Amino acid sequence: MQQRLILQVLLGAWFVFLLTSCSSFSKLQKNGTDDEKYKAAVEYYKKGDWYRAGLLFEELIPVLKGSTESELAQFYYAYTQYRQQQYLLSATLFKKFYETFARSDHAQEAMYMYAYSLYKDTPQFNLDQSNTLTATAALQDFINAYPDSQYRDECTKLILDLRQKLERKAYEKAKLYYRTSGFNIASYKSSVIAINNFQKEFPDSEYNEELAFLKVDAEYSLAQNSLETKQKERYQEAIGYYQAFVDKYPNSKYLKQAEKMYESSQKEIERLVKLEQEREKLKESETNRPAKVTAAN
Repeated sequence: MQQRLILQVLLGAWFVFLLTSCSSFSKLQKNGTDDEKYKAAVEYYKKGDWYRAGLLFEELIPVLKGSTESELAQFYYAYTQYRQQQYLLSATLFKKFYETFARSDHAQEAMYMYAYSLYKDTPQFNLDQSNTLTATAALQDFINAYPDSQYRDECTKLILDLRQKLERKAYEKAKLYYRTSGFNIASYKSSVIAINNFQKEFPDSEYNEELAFLKVDAEYSLAQNSLETKQKERYQEAIGYYQAFVDKYPNSKYLKQAEKMYESSQKEIERLVKLEQEREKLKESETNRPAKVTAAN
């Protein structure tokens, strides 16, 4: 009973504090001078009250234009939005700051925070990665602009993290084409193309062994499902992919499966070559056959 009473008293006191605080802030917004609002905004900022600080800085920035306080107000305002997880807005504000105050002591930090805000706004790997590319470029631009910065190592780590996200996206895309290949022959081709592109862009990826095997499988399946006139060439492609796979991953767990496709491809090529030879012989025999002599009436 006593604990409940204490809790009610504390809640009541907190409620009164909130009402008083909101009331004083509203009065400041309505009746405070620019100087009072600026001092209050800085105080709110230092206390971590990003919402109130942001409201006041947003109101003051147009008024403070050209003053000594303008630079700090804009810098702090960008941070209030970042702290509220408004990353696209904070990125815009930080970019505007370092472009406007290029000689400021805060310019380097603002450029880093622009790139970092973009980084924080990047989506999961399975979504569109346009923002990831933008963030990567911004981080690289920062390293190029400030090669000796204290933020350089952090930017490098962030770029690697974003690259892993792009790598996972590309891997899943290649796998998706492979999974849907059984329903559409064009997907076999798309799968091989996507894997080739992945291997060029991410030569050191941990996914390359699996994808190298899937490329053999996709090309072999493409050959199987192709018109006879295109099969020989595509089985030869499958054998070429197999040889590249074996050279790079001689102890792969996929080796036995790949060998079966290799052996089957060789047999199919032999069969197709024999068919070609038989057709050629038939054509020659028809060409060399003497014309029929028709007796004159």
